[in-house]
Amino acid sequence: MKNSVRTLSSFIAPIVVCFVMPYLIVVLEHRLFVRPVFTPSISLKVIGLAIVLVGLILSMITIRTFMLIGKGTIMPWDPTRKLIVVGFYRHVRNPMILSVIIILVGEAVLFASNGIALWAVLTFVFNTIYFIYSEEPGLVKRFGEEYLEYKKYVPRWIPRLRPWQPYGIKNQEP
Repeated sequence: MKNSVRTLSSFIAPIVVCFVMPYLIVVLEHRLFVRPVFTPSISLKVIGLAIVLVGLILSMITIRTFMLIGKGTIMPWDPTRKLIVVGFYRHVRNPMILSVIIILVGEAVLFASNGIALWAVLTFVFNTIYFIYSEEPGLVKRFGEEYLEYKKYVPRWIPRLRPWQPYGIKNQEP
């Protein structure tokens, strides 16, 4: 039971940010008769949906990695107990939030929503500030030199093309 609650808690923030807020934004845009900048064609809607699906897959893989490797969740009240340096984390430090931004961009295209596009930008800005001033200092306190080494070679947002090969950090397998 405790594990189920813990697993479900990992989905609270992504569901609110990626689905509840965009839904409310689209409803508000329709009620206010906000006109989109463009009317998406079927092919553009398919592209938007494909972007959303890529973000969802990345999100699911990241949440799974948090639980299996990090022994925690994405939520601040149940943080990882181990530094994660496998999978997508070898390319970018914040694949979970990156997946959220990808989902929001896809939804903005899919629904031709200026509001969701603005929400994606605000989510990105808020998380950048949060990571710089709260999360990263907290990770330095929890993981010390191990995190500083990781931070030096793996970018916060723009993924590396080649995965980082950690030195001195134990190999992590699920």
